[in-house]
Amino acid sequence: MEMSSKLLEKAVAEISLLPGIGKRTALRLALHLLKQPLEQTQHLSNALLRLREDIRFCTICHNISDTEVCEICSNALRDASVICVVEDVRDVMAIENTGLFKGLYHVLGGKISPIDGVGPSQLTIVPLVERVKQGNVKELIFALSSTMEGDTTNFYIYKQIKDYNIVTSAIARGIGVGDELEFADEVTLGRSIMHRVPFETSLRDI
Repeated sequence: MEMSSKLLEKAVAEISLLPGIGKRTALRLALHLLKQPLEQTQHLSNALLRLREDIRFCTICHNISDTEVCEICSNALRDASVICVVEDVRDVMAIENTGLFKGLYHVLGGKISPIDGVGPSQLTIVPLVERVKQGNVKELIFALSSTMEGDTTNFYIYKQIKDYNIVTSAIARGIGVGDELEFADEVTLGRSIMHRVPFETSLRDI
């Protein structure tokens, strides 16, 4: 794609590195920014810089946060005895949007996938087991995507905590096999959380 400006070409190249953004969309976005007041572009660049430089991850659940402990973990009205284990921060947002879950979360940061070079040590599984060891957790809800990698991760964690006196459950299979949690509609996702099943039962489907 030939461009008359090296500055525009550079901007388009950087924008197109974002997931789901091709060169044509990147060009359209860059040209749109050029038409806006300079302050608007400055606000956008400042917001992105602050996001990258100042964002934190909760020291308890590993969710994205502005503070050392996120608002969910620090909320005394949440049920700290129930932890919902998810793959990604987007899954936390999806479940929170249902308004039905009042416990806490644990963000793994991915799922075990040997083919992609992702092993248990690269996820936040050890901190999760430590939370269970503290003795305050009564139930662990596995809410990973219904994929082979998700089921493998669930089972690995289950083996790590099965000797502790807690209930393990999995979200009901209202979420289709192979579906990503973040793309489920709120009603289906909410029902899956509310009608979760014992994890041992879900093992029969693997």
